Amino acid sequence: MLINMLQLQAHGDERGLLISLEKGRNIPFEIKRVYYSFGTKGGVVRGLHAHKKLKQLVVVVKGSCRFVLDDGKERVDVILDNPAQALYLNSNVWREIHDITEDCVCMVLADEVYDESDYIRSYDDFLLYVNDMETVKVEEIVND
Repeated sequence: MLINMLQLQAHGDERGLLISLEKGRNIPFEIKRVYYSFGTKGGVVRGLHAHKKLKQLVVVVKGSCRFVLDDGKERVDVILDNPAQALYLNSNVWREIHDITEDCVCMVLADEVYDESDYIRSYDDFLLYVNDMETVKVEEIVND
């Protein structure tokens, strides 16, 4: 499934709201890295890559953006504009981030530290990679 949205539980009262992110409760992995992007100029496209192993949870804390997700077979769009929702990105998913509002703050929680060798930065290379993975899976099934 390309789109896996998690609803985050907000707690609050007349003073405002709070969302807690915790491993084992609403984060499906051990958090090893947190980063956020902000100050993106109008018309800029971010992302434009996939990861071989990395899993991420994306929360737009402020503003909005549109993610284009692609697994090599299907391409879907999802709008992130609610800080009480998180987009879970598994490995081997090409992601592009479009229509980023100038006030957008996008926070990402990852299951690994930064590793450049985990990135696939060319869409053509991504398609070759996921097709090779499918070939290996089919061969494993045939040989079992």
